[in-house]
Amino acid sequence: MPSDPHADNIVPATMGGANAVPTIRRLLSVVAVLAALTPMTISAEPIGRVTGIGGIFFKSKAPKALMAWYRDVLGIKVEVWGGVVLPYDAPEHPPVLTLNVFKEGSNYMEPSKREFMLNFAVDDLDAFVDRLKVKGVAIIKRDDTDAIGKFAWIVDPDGTKIELWEPKAETASK
Repeated sequence: MPSDPHADNIVPATMGGANAVPTIRRLLSVVAVLAALTPMTISAEPIGRVTGIGGIFFKSKAPKALMAWYRDVLGIKVEVWGGVVLPYDAPEHPPVLTLNVFKEGSNYMEPSKREFMLNFAVDDLDAFVDRLKVKGVAIIKRDDTDAIGKFAWIVDPDGTKIELWEPKAETASK
C-alpha cells in the first residue's frame, strides 16, 4: 500500500501529536468553506408565517378601462393577463410594504368612499406630479413636510384615493 505523504498530518488533537494544531486549523477551514457555500437561514420565526403581501385585488365596474388608466396615466406596466407586477427590488424602492388599518369613520381616505387606499412609491414626486397634471389629473393635496418623505394624493376613475409617496433617501435604503 503506498504511503500517504500527508498521513503524518492526520493526528487527532487528543493524541497531542506535533501536527494536531495545523490539522485542526485545516479542518476548521474546510468547515468554514462548506458553511459559507451551504445556503441556510437562521431564524427564530417558525415556518408557516406571512412573509409579505402577494397582491392587491379589488372590484371595478370597468376593470379593463381602470387598468388602462393605471397604464396610461400612472405609467404602470400592465401585463398581458391584465394585472400588474410591481418588483420590490427596484432602485430607491422602500424595502417594506406597509399594512395599516384606520378606525372606521376616519376621513383619511376622503374624498374616496372606498374602504381602502393605494399607496405608490415614486422616485421623483415633483416630476410625477408634473406628468399627472399634463394628463389632466387633479392633485387633491400635497405634503412635502412629512418626516418620511413627500406625499401627493389623487383619485382614480373609480374614486379610489391614491397616495403617491417619495420616500426620503434614508427611508428608501433601510
